[in-house]
Amino acid sequence: MKRKLTMIQAITEAMDQKLADDSRIMLLGEDIGMNGGVFRATEDLVHKYGPDRVVDTPLAEAGIIGAAIGLAMNGKIPVVEIQFLAFIYPGFEQIVSHAARMRYRTRGQYHVPMVIRTPYGAGIRGPELHSESVETFFTHVPGLKVVAPSTPYDAKGLLIAAMEDPDPVIFLEPTKLYRAFKQEVPEEMYRVPIGKAKVVQEGSDVSIFAWGAMLRVAEDAAKQIERENGLSCEVIDLRTLYPLDRDTIIASVKKTGRAVVVHEAHKTAGLGAEIISIINDEALIYMKAPVKRITGFDVPVPQFSIEDDYLPTAERVKDGIMETATF
Repeated sequence: MKRKLTMIQAITEAMDQKLADDSRIMLLGEDIGMNGGVFRATEDLVHKYGPDRVVDTPLAEAGIIGAAIGLAMNGKIPVVEIQFLAFIYPGFEQIVSHAARMRYRTRGQYHVPMVIRTPYGAGIRGPELHSESVETFFTHVPGLKVVAPSTPYDAKGLLIAAMEDPDPVIFLEPTKLYRAFKQEVPEEMYRVPIGKAKVVQEGSDVSIFAWGAMLRVAEDAAKQIERENGLSCEVIDLRTLYPLDRDTIIASVKKTGRAVVVHEAHKTAGLGAEIISIINDEALIYMKAPVKRITGFDVPVPQFSIEDDYLPTAERVKDGIMETATF
């Protein structure tokens, strides 16, 4: 059976079903118990499963993540909520020095099956540290998987897959999409495979790569450019940022010969640069024009009065498409 859910409802349902399905699952985070989390992603779960499985923690990200690593190495599957992505910085050392390395360090004797959920991205009128998009900090670290859903359906399926993965997963939830729209989501448990991109819209003239909140921006631009200029755009939702689905990226640009990458993170050393490198390494002779990046700027996310000027828009994406299409 399918119902229409928002992304936050789909995420809550994924955790609820896995808590019921697997006694090893436990949730940890600040205010996730009685308050249900800053965005209410864990609302009512403490009443169903108790405070030993839905654990309100102190405001100490390094301690939360460090404790979760220990739990994961001793038979539990902790799902950590960090209130905003930029709040993760105090726990960064625990992630990159321990969670990501433990399988390698112990030659496979220990795994760290844990998920770190965190909202990310601008467009919600939050201060700078509530709006960061710094996914490349984590995609650079071997041993981590990094996931960023763009729809309620994918959010539930990817989160269930992440909770069943034997290695640590950074699960990035686009804050702007939490309650932006509803989508049909199956009531039963299902999995969306980690590491597999999705071709959202088939096209023949230019490939557009995006993820998270930027997927809807890319889709809007693709529809407008087709209506106004007759260009056929292939829109691809990467869904997993590490490991990237190189095969889908290459297959698409070999077909279209042109590409645009859209992300709200800073341009310098953003994931778009890695996508361009993959294209140059494996499909350069198929390209008819340089790859165009539409990104945020190399500044902190600004205050809300000019926040919209920082974010990529459909108009900026359309301009990028036309630049590469007429090169």
